[in-house]
Amino acid sequence: MRTLMLLFFGVTTCWATDYELMLEDPDIFSTCTEGPPGSISVGEAANFDDFVIEQESDILHLSGSVTVQWDVQPTDRISARVDLLHFNRGTWEPTIFSIATKDFCSIMYDKNQYWYKYWTRFVLHQHEVAKKCLREPGLVLEHEPFDLRLKLENVHGPNLRGRHKMVIKLQASDENDVPRPNSICTEIRGDLLKLK
Repeated sequence: MRTLMLLFFGVTTCWATDYELMLEDPDIFSTCTEGPPGSISVGEAANFDDFVIEQESDILHLSGSVTVQWDVQPTDRISARVDLLHFNRGTWEPTIFSIATKDFCSIMYDKNQYWYKYWTRFVLHQHEVAKKCLREPGLVLEHEPFDLRLKLENVHGPNLRGRHKMVIKLQASDENDVPRPNSICTEIRGDLLKLK
């Protein structure tokens, strides 16, 4: 029996699966349903008036600029966390999938990071943005036009299906590592579809 269990575990962890998130909201970002106390939405932290989102089937066409409005200090450290939750019988339950960093600004242009793959590589004037990060109100993040398909590739682990949401949190902390009261919390909700 033990050999059978080990064989089953080995096989299930070797197979990788791709998934696609079919968005619930074409505007992408939703307000957090259970955000940290005092948290603000991504729409309060940045002005998206000049950012264009067009959905065509399973592809998002994105372009334009976003202006940072987040009231934090240039010396703050920004931590970031993304958790994937599954909706099951009326409640959101955590899954085993999450990513986090204690210093987002130091890795926002690291080519091995998800942040880079899905977002920051499309932001122009990278030197200025990397220096200021998201810590300076008025900073304009100008994006080259890009297409985005919300795809999770090469996922090992249990099968995912049904309604899910990604909860994205950004927290600024001062030089004494005291968190600012206005963290950012936003959600991206949709149905995960298995591709292979």
